[in-house]
Amino acid sequence: MIHNPILRGFHPDPSIIRAGTDYYIATSTFEWWPGVRIHHSRDLVHWSLIGYPLTRMSQMDLRGVGPSQGIWAPCLTYDNGVFYLVYTIVKAFYCNMYDTENYLVTAEDIHGPWSEPVALNNFGFDPSLFHDDDGRKYMVSMVTDHRVPKKYAGRLVLQEFDAAGRRMVGPVRDIYRADGIFLEGPHIFKRDGWYYLFSADTGTGEAHGQTIQRARDVWGPYEMHRPADACRQEGEAYSILTSRHHEDILLQKAGHCDLVETPEGEWYMVHLCGRASEDRNPDDAERFAGARRYMLGRETAIQKVRWTEDGWLELAEGGNVPREEVEPPKCLERTESKAECAKGLERTESKGKYAEWLVEAESKAECTERTDVAKRAAAGEPDSAEQKQLLPGRALVRDDFDAPTLHLDYQSLRVPMDERHISLTQRPGWLRMYGRSGLASRFAQTLIARRVTEYHMDAACCLAFEPEVFKQMAGLILMYDTDNYLYLHLSHDEDVGKCITLLKAENKRYEYLTEYIPIEKERDIVLQISLRGTQAQFSYGFRGEALRNIGAGVNASFLSDEACREGWFPGAMVGICCQDLTGFGKHADFDWFEVKCMRESEQ
Repeated sequence: MIHNPILRGFHPDPSIIRAGTDYYIATSTFEWWPGVRIHHSRDLVHWSLIGYPLTRMSQMDLRGVGPSQGIWAPCLTYDNGVFYLVYTIVKAFYCNMYDTENYLVTAEDIHGPWSEPVALNNFGFDPSLFHDDDGRKYMVSMVTDHRVPKKYAGRLVLQEFDAAGRRMVGPVRDIYRADGIFLEGPHIFKRDGWYYLFSADTGTGEAHGQTIQRARDVWGPYEMHRPADACRQEGEAYSILTSRHHEDILLQKAGHCDLVETPEGEWYMVHLCGRASEDRNPDDAERFAGARRYMLGRETAIQKVRWTEDGWLELAEGGNVPREEVEPPKCLERTESKAECAKGLERTESKGKYAEWLVEAESKAECTERTDVAKRAAAGEPDSAEQKQLLPGRALVRDDFDAPTLHLDYQSLRVPMDERHISLTQRPGWLRMYGRSGLASRFAQTLIARRVTEYHMDAACCLAFEPEVFKQMAGLILMYDTDNYLYLHLSHDEDVGKCITLLKAENKRYEYLTEYIPIEKERDIVLQISLRGTQAQFSYGFRGEALRNIGAGVNASFLSDEACREGWFPGAMVGICCQDLTGFGKHADFDWFEVKCMRESEQ
């Protein structure tokens, strides 16, 4: 079975394609660098991160963008051997007049190189490219409206794209506008002579859903499908998928879908979703009063769908509620089963210590290669960077910084981590981080982070750092954005000397949750965060010694979509960072960084 979510943690706005027997999903990255995560699968069950198309400042300049701005809702398509990616760079959103710049990049290989961007129209965000069977191409997007009051609750526009000239041509025409139902995230598909307009409805919270319309002409008029739904209330969208009115199910916020057909003619749709914590906003909160908090952000799930006899789309099992477990495609029957693949070994805790796991190989050749690597590891042979990339069938757990480049799982804020920020060669086997701007900076922070994918997580790092003044800091951070974080770090105090402290930032309100704890100089320090539900316990100690808790646990649920006032689109991240507000570039050296996220079944 397919177990949802298939991309856990911060992976919203999925766009899916199939190229031959390969499936690819693109997801939003907002202010995080590089831009747009691409995951790959051959069976829709097992997914692996393979890269980012937007890796150059010429493709996306995120310097100065606010929390939750940046790269929104990419659309990945494939036509005649070329991959197309359209995306929005949002540079102003929490205001009256939005700035939503839309671009296109292309590549003949999903791994790149990806082209320089082509400017499209900027009517709104969530652009999607449609390739018609007559060779013509069109871009559809929603429309932002700065007028007070807005003229329409929802509006979608269509314009032709000239692929040869690499430019938008012809008129921009409305294909949907309404007073009541807000639509975004549109895609157009063609089947049996019908053009289907597939759009997300009702925002991206717990009322989120997915609608479908159709027309005989790409320009419309489009007819809205109105499926039977006993839970639908007056004025609500006619959603073929939604979690609204079903607070008891795991997959909330379901919507923002995209479709893919398997080689055998089966159909699936990916969609964003969220897993709620048990915490809620206060009833008197300025925004989303009483709403449940989603620390993990919006994730990606998948549902099997079918076409009805009269040409509409519905969930394969009926109804419109997302399922946690979904029937896999028939192609899975052709793949090697887990039992047929040799057992592999996954590094989980420390050097030389491994836990058994079954290799979930995409092919027999890859299975053999991973098995050979696992045998060498079990024999105690040193593992290379290439071997490490093969061993983890899941996400990276422990990083000893032995590889020549950072693992794909890491992202930084707004700018790439070049030699001005980090080095893997200045001290081999360590990551050197040069202190730059403070944590509120929207320009040049030295910080790398990974997604929190479960409500049960342990994260730790070991670092060497000798700060000389209080403006020099380095440590371990649990964060949502530049205004919301919990930062366990080393620094220097004039009275205490070298010390550890814990800083909390909640919607630009700052407080230290501990006194300055003095520590010895010239000793490596281990910092740790243990997350259980929404409670975070922080601890520290010297290398090789028992860790000591810092105070009582902290409720970390404010690191969520609903609680953060300026941004509410990514999800919690855990990372390591270094600041030097003196401008001298004081460095910290990190020996290792480890993140263990455990599902309920593994706890």
